[in-house]
Amino acid sequence: MDINGASAIVTGGASGIGAAAARQLAAKGARVVVADLNAEKGEALAKEIGGAFASVDVTQTDEIEAAVETAEGLAPLRVLVNSAGIGWAQRTIGKDGEFGSAHDLEAYKKVIAINLIGTFDAIRLAATAMSRHDLLESGERGAIVNMASVAAFDGQIGQAAYSSSKGGVVGMTLPVARDLSAAAIRVNTVAPGLIDTPIYGEGEASEQFKAHLGQSVLFPKRLGVADELASMVVELVTNSYMNAETVRVDGGIRMPPK
Repeated sequence: MDINGASAIVTGGASGIGAAAARQLAAKGARVVVADLNAEKGEALAKEIGGAFASVDVTQTDEIEAAVETAEGLAPLRVLVNSAGIGWAQRTIGKDGEFGSAHDLEAYKKVIAINLIGTFDAIRLAATAMSRHDLLESGERGAIVNMASVAAFDGQIGQAAYSSSKGGVVGMTLPVARDLSAAAIRVNTVAPGLIDTPIYGEGEASEQFKAHLGQSVLFPKRLGVADELASMVVELVTNSYMNAETVRVDGGIRMPPK
């Protein structure tokens, strides 16, 4: 699928994998809407790549709709990358046998609201806009790529909320792709492994910690980098025969219980 001259939305696009995807999509000729809560980084990136910034909390439908309208104002919307998400770690029960020590239910709901419901909300709204456009020469109208995680398959101790949310993203990939096939829109998902992002901090201690984590990767024995994930995003967008698939990009890691 040729995305030159089309518009794209990347949620969570101001940093990490989202920012790398935004840059690579722009390099292919797309006008990218960086949809994020971080206005400073989002506006700077949008300026760098010749796109636009949209302030988006993916739990707010009206803000997603506004981002879609912004994209449509640039060019026909053909691409959505769902990269917005949060993590959470807490065991299902506490050690004292008290109800109050069990997993924070509101935290569980928040992770699901952002990572899963926010992803679906963006899909349904962006796909609605895509469905209005003429078919491209490749016979399609658009492509959607979601960001899951290997935690969808190999969830570790304390990852009940996160794994539930990412497992839901994996689980919706096929049925949503089936739904949207009638509109000639493809849907795929990327499941990243351990990726080097700012969450690990900086400095010697941080580098040692990341090197230790990297030893659990099959090969290469290091953390992945954002550009390696973004290149898969671009492949799933532009390869017209990729549909309804979840692709692990993880160096062959299988996460241990902890």
